[in-house]
Amino acid sequence: MFCTIQNQRSPLACPGKWLCVLLCLTGINAIQAAPNPNVLLFTADDLHAESLGSYGGLPAGLTPNLDAFAAEGLRFNRAHVNVAICAPCRAVIATGRYSHRSGAMGFMPAREDVPDIVNTLQAGGYLTGILGKVGHSSPKKSIKWDYAFDQKELGNGRNPEIYYQRSKTFLEKSKQENKPFYFMVNSHDPHRPYCNPAKLTKGASMPSRVYKAAEVTVPGFLPDLPGVREELAQYLNSTRRLDDTFGRVMQALDESGLAEDTLVVFISDNGIAVPFAKCNAWFHSSRTPCLVRWPGTVRPNTTNETDFVSVVDFFPTFLEVTGVDGPDGLDGTSFLSLLKGKKQAGREQVYTQIDSKAGGDAVPMRAIQNAGYGYIYNPFSDQKHWYRNNNEGKTMAAMEVAAESDSVIADRIQLFRYRVPEEFYDLRNDPDCLHNLIDQSEHAGTIAAMQEQLIDHMKRTRDPMLETFLNRTDREVVDKILLDTYGPAKPKRTKEKKPQEK
Repeated sequence: MFCTIQNQRSPLACPGKWLCVLLCLTGINAIQAAPNPNVLLFTADDLHAESLGSYGGLPAGLTPNLDAFAAEGLRFNRAHVNVAICAPCRAVIATGRYSHRSGAMGFMPAREDVPDIVNTLQAGGYLTGILGKVGHSSPKKSIKWDYAFDQKELGNGRNPEIYYQRSKTFLEKSKQENKPFYFMVNSHDPHRPYCNPAKLTKGASMPSRVYKAAEVTVPGFLPDLPGVREELAQYLNSTRRLDDTFGRVMQALDESGLAEDTLVVFISDNGIAVPFAKCNAWFHSSRTPCLVRWPGTVRPNTTNETDFVSVVDFFPTFLEVTGVDGPDGLDGTSFLSLLKGKKQAGREQVYTQIDSKAGGDAVPMRAIQNAGYGYIYNPFSDQKHWYRNNNEGKTMAAMEVAAESDSVIADRIQLFRYRVPEEFYDLRNDPDCLHNLIDQSEHAGTIAAMQEQLIDHMKRTRDPMLETFLNRTDREVVDKILLDTYGPAKPKRTKEKKPQEK
């Protein structure tokens, strides 16, 4: 700041000019303290991380707005959600606690005595707003957003223009009330139903571009089948519309004049809604894109290839960013130092879990992943419990037809339906988790070390699945703990094949 005294009177005769002189002498760059930063968290719904161009996604140009945004800030290459299911994932964001620590172990509320980010920031003087996924992002009845519009009021969560208008209104409200904001913008894309231009969801808009099956790059954890390509082409349509929505929300932020004072974070709530991704604990289930822009703090066009961050860290990070006093008992750790380009210890692995999924079926899974390997424990797996979820669609239907003549695909379906109690993968060479190495002796030392790390984590967080892990060779004991923790199994433990969801 440069100060010019425009007359020769003593600064003592003009307190404002005396203050200006003091500021010049001390090197302070503004007379008033900088306002508390705003926070805008934008979430995609069921987005595969590698769909983004900034993560090497194909076809080229699928996500132009997100790719441009990535160039303006920091891209985390080792970011994960802690639960690869929408509602419990968002409960982790809201509470800063793992599912079993908040009570939100699936599609159920968190305990009311658990602090949450909305009430905490409101108490710190923040205006809070949310677009979309309101129920899933509000795991307590006591969470009352200052500004909220849900799916039906947003063109089924699939209309970029409505998101733009609602965002403009909220940002103007923040300016009028002279309050910093916490704004959670949740797209319902690319969640199913995928965008079929011939049968557009009511209220939804067309994406700025549509795709054909020939343009699809099938993820390595799925077989490349015509039916899979057909469905994934519609997923690409939905992903393009997500990008359209993100672009319009960023336009609203830029037009508000608040972008320079706003930390923007983009993530997905879990992996793509197909078999072997969402609602599981494999690498592509929990891996999320994580893009961060904060002018003046985050260096543009940078990448963090080293540190693991996860959504349980968001609550403490946002508290440190905003300067709001927060509660004790958070499970995550602020990564503000990483945003500033500094080093931070304790970022060598991530812990993820599943407890129960939509419909109430308890399918507990616990996982630890580091730079090289992933270890998964599935206490529900007894070779009787038949696993399914709502994410199978035409992809699984195509796989089941192909399995009649392809033993490799048949084996994949068998693993998906029944699992095995323990899995171990070489993520450097097999990120698609196609080859379970749990019984290979050359990995015994690494497996044992990761098991001990998982035990330590479960002890620290008082995970009810700890006792099942310590008794994992005794099926009777494991079943009793599962019954006491989750209640009776749903669906019944049976090998009878269930009909495909239409």
